[in-house]
Amino acid sequence: MTGPAVVGLCSGTHDSAAALIVDGRLVGLVEEERLNGIKHTKAYPQQSIDWLLDTAGMRASDITDVAYNFAPVRYLTGALPVRHLRPGTAGRVWPRARSFALVHRRASNRLRQFGRHFPQARLHGVEHHRAHGLYAFAASPFDSAAVLVVDGLGETTTTSICAARRTRQGLALVGRWSLPDPASLGYAYGAVTEHLGWRRGDEEGTVMALAALGDPGRFRDLFTQAIPLTGEAFVLNHALFPLRVISSRYPRLTDSFIAATCPPRRPGEALAQVHCDLAAALQERTEQVMIHLAVQAQHRTGERALCLGGGVALNCVSTGKIVERAGYDEVFVPPAPGDCGTAAGAALSVAQSRTPAPVAGVEGQCYLGPSYDGLDLRATPRPGMRAHRPAKPAHHLAARLAEGQIVGVFRGPLEAGPRALGNRSILASPLRPDVVHRLNTQVKFREPFRPFAPVVRESSAGDYFTLGQAAPYMSFASGVTTLARQQIPAIVHNNGLARVQILTPEQNPFLDAVLRAFQEITGVPVLINTSLNIKGKPICGTPDHALDCLAESGIDALLLEDWWVTET
Repeated sequence: MTGPAVVGLCSGTHDSAAALIVDGRLVGLVEEERLNGIKHTKAYPQQSIDWLLDTAGMRASDITDVAYNFAPVRYLTGALPVRHLRPGTAGRVWPRARSFALVHRRASNRLRQFGRHFPQARLHGVEHHRAHGLYAFAASPFDSAAVLVVDGLGETTTTSICAARRTRQGLALVGRWSLPDPASLGYAYGAVTEHLGWRRGDEEGTVMALAALGDPGRFRDLFTQAIPLTGEAFVLNHALFPLRVISSRYPRLTDSFIAATCPPRRPGEALAQVHCDLAAALQERTEQVMIHLAVQAQHRTGERALCLGGGVALNCVSTGKIVERAGYDEVFVPPAPGDCGTAAGAALSVAQSRTPAPVAGVEGQCYLGPSYDGLDLRATPRPGMRAHRPAKPAHHLAARLAEGQIVGVFRGPLEAGPRALGNRSILASPLRPDVVHRLNTQVKFREPFRPFAPVVRESSAGDYFTLGQAAPYMSFASGVTTLARQQIPAIVHNNGLARVQILTPEQNPFLDAVLRAFQEITGVPVLINTSLNIKGKPICGTPDHALDCLAESGIDALLLEDWWVTET
Protein backbone atom coordinates (compact mmCIF):
# COMPACT_ATOMS: atom_id res chain seq x y z
CA MET A 1 0.00 0.00 0.00
CA THR A 2 1.45 3.32 -1.10
CA GLY A 3 -1.48 5.72 -0.63
CA PRO A 4 -4.25 6.28 1.88
CA ALA A 5 -6.68 3.51 2.83
CA VAL A 6 -10.05 5.11 3.48
CA VAL A 7 -13.12 3.42 4.93
CA GLY A 8 -16.40 5.21 4.22
CA LEU A 9 -19.25 4.54 6.64
CA CYS A 10 -23.00 4.95 6.74
CA SER A 11 -24.02 3.74 10.18
CA GLY A 12 -26.42 4.46 13.01
CA THR A 13 -29.29 5.93 10.99
CA HIS A 14 -30.59 3.61 8.27
CA ASP A 15 -29.21 1.61 5.35
CA SER A 16 -25.84 1.00 6.99
CA ALA A 17 -23.04 0.46 4.49
CA ALA A 18 -19.28 0.51 4.12
CA ALA A 19 -16.92 1.37 1.28
CA LEU A 20 -13.16 1.06 0.99
CA ILE A 21 -10.73 3.00 -1.20
CA VAL A 22 -7.11 1.82 -1.25
CA ASP A 23 -4.34 3.35 -3.36
CA GLY A 24 -6.79 5.33 -5.45
CA ARG A 25 -9.22 2.51 -6.26
CA LEU A 26 -12.64 1.60 -4.86
CA VAL A 27 -12.39 -1.93 -3.46
CA GLY A 28 -16.12 -2.28 -2.87
CA LEU A 29 -19.39 -0.88 -1.53
CA VAL A 30 -21.55 -3.17 0.60
CA GLU A 31 -24.87 -2.69 2.39
CA GLU A 32 -24.93 -4.38 5.77
CA GLU A 33 -28.55 -5.51 5.37
CA ARG A 34 -27.48 -7.89 2.62
CA LEU A 35 -25.23 -9.73 5.05
CA ASN A 36 -27.10 -9.50 8.37
CA GLY A 37 -30.56 -10.03 6.83
CA ILE A 38 -32.18 -7.01 8.54
CA LYS A 39 -33.76 -4.65 6.01
CA HIS A 40 -32.62 -1.01 6.33
CA THR A 41 -30.44 -1.95 9.30
CA LYS A 42 -28.74 0.86 11.18
CA ALA A 43 -26.22 -1.48 12.81
CA TYR A 44 -22.51 -0.83 12.57
CA PRO A 45 -21.57 -2.51 9.26
CA GLN A 46 -19.08 -4.96 10.72
CA GLN A 47 -19.70 -7.77 8.24
CA SER A 48 -19.35 -5.38 5.30
CA ILE A 49 -16.10 -4.03 6.71
CA ASP A 50 -14.77 -7.51 7.34
CA TRP A 51 -15.41 -8.48 3.72
CA LEU A 52 -13.81 -5.28 2.39
CA LEU A 53 -10.69 -5.72 4.52
CA ASP A 54 -10.39 -9.38 3.61
CA THR A 55 -10.78 -8.57 -0.09
CA ALA A 56 -8.03 -5.95 0.15
CA GLY A 57 -5.78 -8.20 2.26
CA MET A 58 -5.75 -5.66 5.08
CA ARG A 59 -6.37 -5.32 8.80
CA ALA A 60 -8.24 -2.58 10.63
CA SER A 61 -4.91 -1.17 11.82
CA ASP A 62 -3.93 -0.57 8.17
CA ILE A 63 -6.75 1.95 7.64
CA THR A 64 -5.43 5.51 7.51
CA ASP A 65 -8.76 7.38 7.42
CA VAL A 66 -12.41 6.87 8.35
CA ALA A 67 -14.98 8.97 6.48
CA TYR A 68 -18.42 9.30 8.07
CA ASN A 69 -21.31 10.26 5.78
CA PHE A 70 -22.39 13.14 8.05
CA ALA A 71 -20.55 16.17 9.43
CA PRO A 72 -21.89 16.28 13.01
CA VAL A 73 -21.06 19.95 13.65
CA ARG A 74 -23.43 21.01 10.88
CA TYR A 75 -26.44 19.84 12.90
CA LEU A 76 -25.88 22.76 15.27
CA THR A 77 -27.31 25.17 12.70
CA GLY A 78 -30.62 23.36 13.08
CA ALA A 79 -30.47 23.95 16.83
CA LEU A 80 -30.67 27.73 16.30
CA PRO A 81 -34.29 28.72 16.96
CA VAL A 82 -34.36 32.34 15.75
CA ARG A 83 -35.52 31.89 12.14
CA HIS A 84 -38.58 29.87 13.18
CA LEU A 85 -39.85 32.16 15.95
CA ARG A 86 -42.98 33.21 14.07
CA PRO A 87 -46.65 32.26 13.98
CA GLY A 88 -47.23 28.75 12.65
CA THR A 89 -43.87 27.35 13.74
CA ALA A 90 -43.09 28.93 17.14
CA GLY A 91 -44.71 26.08 19.08
CA ARG A 92 -42.15 23.61 17.78
CA VAL A 93 -39.08 25.83 17.89
CA TRP A 94 -37.59 24.65 21.18
CA PRO A 95 -38.36 20.93 20.68
CA ARG A 96 -36.79 21.24 17.22
CA ALA A 97 -33.68 22.94 18.61
CA ARG A 98 -33.29 20.26 21.28
CA SER A 99 -33.73 17.47 18.71
CA PHE A 100 -31.02 18.84 16.42
CA ALA A 101 -28.68 19.33 19.38
CA LEU A 102 -29.32 15.73 20.44
CA VAL A 103 -28.59 14.42 16.94
CA HIS A 104 -25.38 16.46 16.93
CA ARG A 105 -24.25 14.78 20.15
CA ARG A 106 -25.16 11.33 18.91
CA ALA A 107 -23.44 11.79 15.55
CA SER A 108 -20.32 13.18 17.27
CA ASN A 109 -20.22 10.22 19.64
CA ARG A 110 -20.73 7.80 16.76
CA LEU A 111 -17.79 9.27 14.87
CA ARG A 112 -15.57 8.93 17.94
CA GLN A 113 -16.68 5.32 18.38
CA PHE A 114 -15.61 4.53 14.82
CA GLY A 115 -12.08 5.37 15.92
CA ARG A 116 -12.08 2.45 18.34
CA HIS A 117 -12.39 0.06 15.40
CA PHE A 118 -9.56 1.70 13.43
CA PRO A 119 -6.83 2.65 15.94
CA GLN A 120 -4.46 4.28 13.42
CA ALA A 121 -7.07 6.20 11.45
CA ARG A 122 -7.91 9.88 11.25
CA LEU A 123 -11.62 10.57 11.65
CA HIS A 124 -13.53 12.77 9.21
CA GLY A 125 -17.15 13.91 9.11
CA VAL A 126 -18.18 14.57 5.50
CA GLU A 127 -21.09 16.86 4.73
CA HIS A 128 -23.97 14.61 3.68
CA HIS A 129 -24.96 16.26 0.41
CA ARG A 130 -21.31 16.45 -0.63
CA ALA A 131 -21.09 12.68 -0.15
CA HIS A 132 -24.27 12.19 -2.22
CA GLY A 133 -23.08 14.52 -4.96
CA LEU A 134 -19.57 13.10 -5.26
CA TYR A 135 -20.83 9.53 -5.55
CA ALA A 136 -23.58 10.43 -8.05
CA PHE A 137 -21.09 12.17 -10.33
CA ALA A 138 -18.22 9.70 -9.84
CA ALA A 139 -20.43 6.79 -10.93
CA SER A 140 -21.58 8.65 -14.06
CA PRO A 141 -20.00 8.56 -17.53
CA PHE A 142 -19.82 12.38 -17.72
CA ASP A 143 -16.75 14.64 -17.71
CA SER A 144 -18.94 17.49 -16.45
CA ALA A 145 -22.53 17.72 -15.28
CA ALA A 146 -25.04 19.46 -13.07
CA VAL A 147 -25.62 17.58 -9.82
CA LEU A 148 -28.98 17.72 -8.06
CA VAL A 149 -29.37 16.04 -4.66
CA VAL A 150 -32.83 15.78 -3.09
CA ASP A 151 -33.49 13.83 0.11
CA GLY A 152 -35.20 14.03 3.48
CA LEU A 153 -32.43 15.69 5.47
CA GLY A 154 -28.65 15.86 5.39
CA GLU A 155 -27.59 17.66 8.58
CA THR A 156 -29.74 20.74 7.83
CA THR A 157 -29.76 20.60 4.01
CA THR A 158 -32.56 18.96 2.01
CA THR A 159 -31.76 19.98 -1.57
CA SER A 160 -28.54 21.01 -3.28
CA ILE A 161 -27.35 21.93 -6.75
CA CYS A 162 -23.79 22.25 -8.04
CA ALA A 163 -21.65 21.79 -11.13
CA ALA A 164 -19.21 18.89 -11.25
CA ARG A 165 -16.00 18.40 -13.23
CA ARG A 166 -13.42 15.65 -13.62
CA THR A 167 -9.92 17.05 -13.21
CA ARG A 168 -6.42 15.64 -12.80
CA GLN A 169 -6.84 16.26 -9.06
CA GLY A 170 -10.06 14.24 -8.92
CA LEU A 171 -13.68 15.34 -8.83
CA ALA A 172 -14.55 18.99 -8.30
CA LEU A 173 -17.97 20.15 -7.09
CA VAL A 174 -18.29 23.90 -7.61
CA GLY A 175 -20.81 26.70 -7.17
CA ARG A 176 -23.06 24.81 -4.78
CA TRP A 177 -26.47 26.17 -3.85
CA SER A 178 -28.34 24.60 -0.93
CA LEU A 179 -31.90 24.64 0.37
CA PRO A 180 -32.17 24.28 4.15
CA ASP A 181 -34.71 22.38 6.18
CA PRO A 182 -37.69 22.66 6.74
CA ALA A 183 -38.28 22.77 2.95
CA SER A 184 -37.92 19.02 2.35
CA LEU A 185 -39.53 17.00 -0.42
CA GLY A 186 -38.40 13.76 1.23
CA TYR A 187 -40.03 14.83 4.50
CA ALA A 188 -43.34 15.51 2.75
CA TYR A 189 -43.36 12.26 0.76
CA GLY A 190 -42.46 10.23 3.84
CA ALA A 191 -45.18 11.91 5.90
CA VAL A 192 -47.90 11.02 3.41
CA THR A 193 -46.50 7.50 2.98
CA GLU A 194 -46.87 6.99 6.72
CA HIS A 195 -50.38 8.51 6.68
CA LEU A 196 -51.35 6.00 3.98
CA GLY A 197 -50.29 3.08 6.18
CA TRP A 198 -46.83 2.24 4.87
CA ARG A 199 -43.41 2.56 6.47
CA ARG A 200 -41.77 5.93 6.04
CA GLY A 201 -38.23 5.56 4.73
CA ASP A 202 -39.01 2.16 3.23
CA GLU A 203 -42.26 1.95 1.32
CA GLU A 204 -42.44 5.23 -0.57
CA GLY A 205 -42.15 3.13 -3.74
CA THR A 206 -45.44 1.45 -2.85
CA VAL A 207 -47.13 4.85 -2.71
CA MET A 208 -45.59 5.76 -6.07
CA ALA A 209 -47.10 2.58 -7.54
CA LEU A 210 -50.47 3.23 -5.88
CA ALA A 211 -50.55 6.70 -7.46
CA ALA A 212 -51.20 5.14 -10.86
CA LEU A 213 -54.63 4.03 -9.61
CA GLY A 214 -55.71 7.47 -8.42
CA ASP A 215 -57.01 10.79 -9.70
CA PRO A 216 -54.58 13.59 -8.78
CA GLY A 217 -57.21 16.20 -9.46
CA ARG A 218 -59.03 15.44 -6.23
CA PHE A 219 -56.23 16.86 -4.06
CA ARG A 220 -54.29 18.86 -6.64
CA ASP A 221 -55.13 22.23 -5.13
CA LEU A 222 -54.25 20.98 -1.66
CA PHE A 223 -50.73 19.94 -2.72
CA THR A 224 -50.24 23.16 -4.66
CA GLN A 225 -50.85 24.93 -1.33
CA ALA A 226 -48.87 22.38 0.68
CA ILE A 227 -45.71 22.49 -1.49
CA PRO A 228 -45.61 25.86 -3.28
CA LEU A 229 -42.92 26.46 -5.89
CA THR A 230 -40.61 29.45 -5.57
CA GLY A 231 -38.30 31.05 -8.10
CA GLU A 232 -35.40 28.95 -6.82
CA ALA A 233 -37.01 25.82 -5.44
CA PHE A 234 -40.02 25.21 -3.14
CA VAL A 235 -41.23 25.57 0.42
CA LEU A 236 -43.49 23.57 2.73
CA ASN A 237 -46.68 25.10 4.07
CA HIS A 238 -46.49 24.61 7.84
CA ALA A 239 -50.24 24.77 8.14
CA LEU A 240 -50.19 21.35 6.47
CA PHE A 241 -46.66 19.98 7.03
CA PRO A 242 -45.58 21.13 10.50
CA LEU A 243 -42.05 22.23 11.34
CA ARG A 244 -39.74 19.21 11.61
CA VAL A 245 -38.73 17.92 15.02
CA ILE A 246 -36.38 14.92 14.78
CA SER A 247 -38.51 12.73 17.01
CA SER A 248 -41.26 10.20 16.33
CA ARG A 249 -43.36 11.89 19.01
CA TYR A 250 -44.06 14.84 16.72
CA PRO A 251 -46.51 14.22 13.85
CA ARG A 252 -45.46 15.17 10.33
CA LEU A 253 -48.95 16.16 9.20
CA THR A 254 -51.29 18.71 10.77
CA ASP A 255 -54.92 18.22 11.71
CA SER A 256 -55.77 20.54 8.82
CA PHE A 257 -54.11 18.19 6.32
CA ILE A 258 -55.92 15.20 7.77
CA ALA A 259 -59.28 17.00 7.75
CA ALA A 260 -58.78 17.93 4.09
CA THR A 261 -57.88 14.38 3.03
CA CYS A 262 -58.72 11.28 5.07
CA PRO A 263 -58.05 9.67 8.45
CA PRO A 264 -54.75 7.79 8.79
CA ARG A 265 -54.94 4.36 7.19
CA ARG A 266 -53.80 1.48 9.35
CA PRO A 267 -51.30 -1.00 7.85
CA GLY A 268 -53.23 -3.79 6.18
CA GLU A 269 -56.50 -1.85 6.10
CA ALA A 270 -58.47 -2.11 2.86
CA LEU A 271 -57.58 0.52 0.30
CA ALA A 272 -60.20 3.08 -0.67
CA GLN A 273 -60.24 5.40 -3.66
CA VAL A 274 -59.36 8.33 -1.43
CA HIS A 275 -56.02 6.66 -0.64
CA CYS A 276 -55.26 6.20 -4.34
CA ASP A 277 -56.21 9.81 -5.08
CA LEU A 278 -54.06 11.14 -2.25
CA ALA A 279 -51.07 9.13 -3.51
CA ALA A 280 -51.69 10.39 -7.06
CA ALA A 281 -51.74 14.05 -6.01
CA LEU A 282 -48.59 13.63 -3.91
CA GLN A 283 -46.80 11.92 -6.79
CA GLU A 284 -47.90 14.55 -9.31
CA ARG A 285 -46.64 17.38 -7.11
CA THR A 286 -43.37 15.54 -6.49
CA GLU A 287 -42.82 15.26 -10.25
CA GLN A 288 -43.57 18.96 -10.71
CA VAL A 289 -41.12 19.95 -7.98
CA MET A 290 -38.39 17.64 -9.28
CA ILE A 291 -38.71 18.96 -12.84
CA HIS A 292 -38.59 22.53 -11.49
CA LEU A 293 -35.42 21.75 -9.53
CA ALA A 294 -33.81 20.05 -12.53
CA VAL A 295 -34.53 23.09 -14.69
CA GLN A 296 -33.07 25.34 -12.00
CA ALA A 297 -29.95 23.15 -11.93
CA GLN A 298 -29.45 23.70 -15.64
CA HIS A 299 -29.97 27.45 -15.29
CA ARG A 300 -27.42 27.61 -12.47
CA THR A 301 -24.75 25.45 -14.08
CA GLY A 302 -25.29 25.67 -17.82
CA GLU A 303 -24.63 21.93 -18.05
CA ARG A 304 -26.32 19.62 -20.57
CA ALA A 305 -25.98 16.47 -18.45
CA LEU A 306 -27.56 15.91 -15.02
CA CYS A 307 -26.65 13.58 -12.14
CA LEU A 308 -29.29 12.91 -9.50
CA GLY A 309 -28.64 11.77 -5.92
CA GLY A 310 -30.47 11.44 -2.62
CA GLY A 311 -33.38 9.25 -1.64
CA VAL A 312 -35.91 11.16 -3.75
CA ALA A 313 -33.89 10.18 -6.84
CA LEU A 314 -35.30 6.67 -6.30
CA ASN A 315 -38.67 8.03 -7.45
CA CYS A 316 -38.31 6.61 -10.94
CA VAL A 317 -41.48 8.24 -12.29
CA SER A 318 -40.09 11.66 -11.38
CA THR A 319 -36.69 10.90 -12.88
CA GLY A 320 -38.36 9.67 -16.06
CA LYS A 321 -40.30 12.93 -16.29
CA ILE A 322 -37.03 14.86 -15.87
CA VAL A 323 -35.61 12.97 -18.87
CA GLU A 324 -38.68 13.93 -20.90
CA ARG A 325 -39.20 17.52 -19.85
CA ALA A 326 -36.17 19.17 -18.22
CA GLY A 327 -34.17 19.69 -21.40
CA TYR A 328 -31.00 17.70 -20.68
CA ASP A 329 -29.08 15.65 -23.22
CA GLU A 330 -28.80 12.83 -20.67
CA VAL A 331 -29.76 12.18 -17.06
CA PHE A 332 -27.91 9.78 -14.76
CA VAL A 333 -28.89 8.19 -11.45
CA PRO A 334 -26.22 6.04 -9.74
CA PRO A 335 -27.02 2.49 -8.65
CA ALA A 336 -27.12 3.57 -4.97
CA PRO A 337 -28.57 7.11 -4.86
CA GLY A 338 -29.78 6.68 -1.27
CA ASP A 339 -27.73 6.82 1.89
CA CYS A 340 -25.77 3.62 1.33
CA GLY A 341 -24.08 5.33 -1.61
CA THR A 342 -22.86 8.11 0.68
CA ALA A 343 -20.44 5.63 2.26
CA ALA A 344 -18.62 5.66 -1.09
CA GLY A 345 -19.11 9.41 -1.46
CA ALA A 346 -17.62 10.14 1.95
CA ALA A 347 -14.64 7.89 1.18
CA LEU A 348 -14.17 9.68 -2.15
CA SER A 349 -14.13 13.06 -0.45
CA VAL A 350 -11.44 12.07 2.05
CA ALA A 351 -9.36 10.05 -0.43
CA GLN A 352 -9.17 13.06 -2.75
CA SER A 353 -8.24 15.39 0.09
CA ARG A 354 -5.38 13.07 1.07
CA THR A 355 -4.15 12.36 -2.47
CA PRO A 356 -5.54 14.78 -5.08
CA ALA A 357 -6.07 12.36 -7.97
CA PRO A 358 -8.96 10.51 -9.64
CA VAL A 359 -10.28 7.40 -7.88
CA ALA A 360 -10.75 4.36 -10.12
CA GLY A 361 -13.41 1.67 -9.86
CA VAL A 362 -16.47 3.90 -9.37
CA GLU A 363 -17.52 5.02 -12.85
CA GLY A 364 -19.95 2.57 -14.42
CA GLN A 365 -19.69 0.07 -11.55
CA CYS A 366 -22.61 -1.48 -9.69
CA TYR A 367 -21.47 -5.03 -8.85
CA LEU A 368 -19.33 -4.01 -5.88
CA GLY A 369 -20.03 -6.58 -3.16
CA PRO A 370 -19.25 -10.17 -2.20
CA SER A 371 -19.29 -13.00 -4.72
CA TYR A 372 -19.17 -16.72 -4.12
CA ASP A 373 -17.38 -18.00 -7.22
CA GLY A 374 -16.38 -21.61 -6.92
CA LEU A 375 -19.25 -22.44 -4.57
CA ASP A 376 -19.53 -26.21 -4.23
CA LEU A 377 -22.97 -27.53 -3.36
CA ARG A 378 -23.96 -31.01 -2.38
CA ALA A 379 -26.56 -32.84 -4.45
CA THR A 380 -28.94 -32.15 -1.55
CA PRO A 381 -27.91 -28.71 -0.25
CA ARG A 382 -30.76 -28.84 2.28
CA PRO A 383 -33.36 -31.43 3.20
CA GLY A 384 -36.01 -31.40 0.49
CA MET A 385 -33.77 -29.68 -2.07
CA ARG A 386 -31.69 -31.06 -4.91
CA ALA A 387 -28.96 -29.42 -7.00
CA HIS A 388 -27.12 -30.10 -10.25
CA ARG A 389 -24.94 -28.12 -12.66
CA PRO A 390 -26.44 -27.59 -16.14
CA ALA A 391 -23.92 -27.76 -18.97
CA LYS A 392 -25.11 -24.40 -20.36
CA PRO A 393 -26.56 -22.39 -17.44
CA ALA A 394 -27.73 -19.38 -19.48
CA HIS A 395 -29.54 -21.52 -22.04
CA HIS A 396 -31.00 -23.79 -19.36
CA LEU A 397 -32.32 -20.77 -17.46
CA ALA A 398 -33.80 -19.16 -20.59
CA ALA A 399 -35.59 -22.39 -21.53
CA ARG A 400 -37.14 -22.75 -18.10
CA LEU A 401 -38.25 -19.09 -18.14
CA ALA A 402 -39.84 -19.59 -21.56
CA GLU A 403 -41.79 -22.53 -20.08
CA GLY A 404 -43.23 -20.18 -17.45
CA GLN A 405 -41.02 -20.92 -14.48
CA ILE A 406 -40.06 -18.15 -12.04
CA VAL A 407 -36.38 -18.47 -11.16
CA GLY A 408 -34.10 -16.81 -8.65
CA VAL A 409 -30.57 -15.91 -9.78
CA PHE A 410 -27.67 -15.59 -7.33
CA ARG A 411 -24.52 -15.25 -9.36
CA GLY A 412 -21.40 -13.07 -9.33
CA PRO A 413 -20.72 -9.99 -7.17
CA LEU A 414 -23.54 -8.42 -5.16
CA GLU A 415 -25.15 -5.28 -6.55
CA ALA A 416 -24.92 -1.96 -4.73
CA GLY A 417 -28.20 -0.13 -4.27
CA PRO A 418 -31.85 -1.17 -3.99
CA ARG A 419 -32.38 -2.49 -7.54
CA ALA A 420 -31.61 -6.06 -8.51
CA LEU A 421 -29.54 -5.81 -11.69
CA GLY A 422 -29.17 -9.45 -12.65
CA ASN A 423 -26.88 -10.89 -10.00
CA ARG A 424 -29.45 -11.12 -7.18
CA SER A 425 -32.64 -11.24 -9.22
CA ILE A 426 -35.85 -13.14 -9.70
CA LEU A 427 -36.47 -13.54 -13.43
CA ALA A 428 -39.71 -14.43 -15.20
CA SER A 429 -41.23 -14.35 -18.66
CA PRO A 430 -43.28 -11.24 -19.49
CA LEU A 431 -45.25 -13.33 -22.01
CA ARG A 432 -47.18 -15.34 -19.40
CA PRO A 433 -50.52 -13.70 -18.44
CA ASP A 434 -50.47 -15.12 -14.92
CA VAL A 435 -46.89 -14.25 -14.02
CA VAL A 436 -47.48 -10.88 -12.29
CA HIS A 437 -50.23 -12.38 -10.15
CA ARG A 438 -47.99 -15.31 -9.20
CA LEU A 439 -45.06 -13.03 -8.45
CA ASN A 440 -47.10 -10.78 -6.16
CA THR A 441 -49.14 -13.43 -4.35
CA GLN A 442 -46.86 -16.48 -4.25
CA VAL A 443 -43.33 -15.11 -4.49
CA LYS A 444 -43.05 -11.52 -3.22
CA PHE A 445 -46.17 -11.52 -0.99
CA ARG A 446 -46.91 -7.86 -1.72
CA GLU A 447 -49.69 -5.58 -2.91
CA PRO A 448 -51.31 -6.67 -6.20
CA PHE A 449 -51.11 -3.18 -7.74
CA ARG A 450 -47.31 -3.10 -7.66
CA PRO A 451 -45.71 -3.52 -11.09
CA PHE A 452 -42.66 -5.52 -12.10
CA ALA A 453 -39.72 -4.06 -13.98
CA PRO A 454 -38.38 -5.29 -17.32
CA VAL A 455 -34.80 -5.79 -18.42
CA VAL A 456 -34.11 -5.46 -22.15
CA ARG A 457 -31.05 -5.76 -24.36
CA GLU A 458 -29.78 -2.33 -25.42
CA SER A 459 -30.00 -3.25 -29.10
CA SER A 460 -33.77 -3.77 -28.78
CA ALA A 461 -34.66 -1.11 -26.20
CA GLY A 462 -36.10 1.33 -28.75
CA ASP A 463 -38.52 -1.31 -30.03
CA TYR A 464 -40.26 -1.48 -26.66
CA PHE A 465 -39.45 1.68 -24.67
CA THR A 466 -39.48 5.40 -25.46
CA LEU A 467 -36.91 6.57 -22.90
CA GLY A 468 -34.27 7.29 -25.54
CA GLN A 469 -31.21 7.15 -23.27
CA ALA A 470 -29.16 4.77 -21.14
CA ALA A 471 -30.80 3.15 -18.12
CA PRO A 472 -28.33 0.60 -16.71
CA TYR A 473 -29.58 0.74 -13.11
CA MET A 474 -33.39 0.62 -13.49
CA SER A 475 -33.65 4.29 -12.46
CA PHE A 476 -36.28 5.66 -14.85
CA ALA A 477 -39.92 4.92 -15.59
CA SER A 478 -40.22 4.94 -19.37
CA GLY A 479 -43.09 5.16 -21.77
CA VAL A 480 -43.72 2.04 -23.84
CA THR A 481 -44.34 1.44 -27.52
CA THR A 482 -47.31 -0.17 -29.18
CA LEU A 483 -45.21 -3.31 -29.62
CA ALA A 484 -44.64 -3.49 -25.86
CA ARG A 485 -48.35 -3.11 -25.13
CA GLN A 486 -49.12 -5.88 -27.59
CA GLN A 487 -46.36 -8.36 -26.75
CA ILE A 488 -45.51 -7.79 -23.09
CA PRO A 489 -48.40 -6.00 -21.31
CA ALA A 490 -47.36 -7.66 -18.04
CA ILE A 491 -44.56 -5.10 -17.59
CA VAL A 492 -46.74 -2.03 -18.30
CA HIS A 493 -48.12 -0.32 -15.18
CA ASN A 494 -51.52 1.38 -14.97
CA ASN A 495 -49.88 4.71 -15.78
CA GLY A 496 -48.53 3.34 -19.06
CA LEU A 497 -44.93 3.28 -17.81
CA ALA A 498 -42.29 0.66 -17.04
CA ARG A 499 -39.16 0.99 -14.86
CA VAL A 500 -36.75 -0.41 -17.38
CA GLN A 501 -33.20 -1.72 -17.10
CA ILE A 502 -31.43 -1.34 -20.44
CA LEU A 503 -28.59 -3.85 -20.50
CA THR A 504 -25.36 -3.81 -22.49
CA PRO A 505 -23.38 -7.02 -22.98
CA GLU A 506 -20.43 -5.45 -21.14
CA GLN A 507 -22.50 -4.65 -18.04
CA ASN A 508 -23.59 -8.21 -17.35
CA PRO A 509 -22.46 -10.82 -19.91
CA PHE A 510 -24.39 -13.66 -18.27
CA LEU A 511 -27.72 -11.82 -18.14
CA ASP A 512 -27.17 -10.69 -21.72
CA ALA A 513 -26.65 -14.33 -22.71
CA VAL A 514 -29.91 -15.27 -20.95
CA LEU A 515 -31.79 -12.52 -22.81
CA ARG A 516 -30.30 -13.63 -26.14
CA ALA A 517 -31.26 -17.25 -25.48
CA PHE A 518 -34.77 -16.23 -24.38
CA GLN A 519 -35.12 -14.18 -27.59
CA GLU A 520 -34.04 -17.18 -29.67
CA ILE A 521 -36.81 -19.26 -28.06
CA THR A 522 -39.62 -16.68 -27.89
CA GLY A 523 -38.69 -13.85 -30.25
CA VAL A 524 -38.75 -11.34 -27.37
CA PRO A 525 -35.53 -9.90 -25.79
CA VAL A 526 -37.25 -8.80 -22.56
CA LEU A 527 -37.58 -10.43 -19.13
CA ILE A 528 -39.20 -9.43 -15.87
CA ASN A 529 -36.42 -8.65 -13.37
CA THR A 530 -37.26 -8.20 -9.70
CA SER A 531 -35.13 -8.50 -6.60
CA LEU A 532 -34.23 -11.84 -5.01
CA ASN A 533 -36.08 -11.38 -1.74
CA ILE A 534 -39.54 -11.49 -0.27
CA LYS A 535 -41.42 -8.60 1.29
CA GLY A 536 -39.88 -7.32 4.49
CA LYS A 537 -36.46 -8.85 3.85
CA PRO A 538 -33.46 -7.39 2.04
CA ILE A 539 -32.05 -8.60 -1.24
CA CYS A 540 -30.25 -11.89 -0.63
CA GLY A 541 -26.58 -11.33 0.03
CA THR A 542 -25.39 -14.82 0.92
CA PRO A 543 -26.03 -18.32 -0.47
CA ASP A 544 -27.90 -19.23 2.71
CA HIS A 545 -30.22 -16.24 2.24
CA ALA A 546 -30.84 -17.37 -1.35
CA LEU A 547 -31.71 -20.90 -0.24
CA ASP A 548 -34.03 -19.41 2.38
CA CYS A 549 -35.77 -17.49 -0.39
CA LEU A 550 -36.26 -20.68 -2.38
CA ALA A 551 -37.71 -22.39 0.67
CA GLU A 552 -39.97 -19.54 1.78
CA SER A 553 -41.27 -18.19 -1.52
CA GLY A 554 -42.97 -19.61 -4.56
CA ILE A 555 -40.06 -19.45 -6.98
CA ASP A 556 -39.72 -22.63 -9.02
CA ALA A 557 -35.93 -22.85 -8.96
CA LEU A 558 -32.75 -21.05 -7.95
CA LEU A 559 -29.63 -20.66 -10.07
CA LEU A 560 -26.98 -20.43 -7.37
CA GLU A 561 -23.54 -19.81 -8.90
CA ASP A 562 -24.37 -22.14 -11.84
CA TRP A 563 -25.98 -24.74 -9.58
CA TRP A 564 -29.64 -25.39 -10.44
CA VAL A 565 -31.48 -25.88 -7.15
CA THR A 566 -35.10 -27.00 -6.82
CA GLU A 567 -37.33 -28.33 -4.08
CA THR A 568 -38.28 -31.96 -4.26
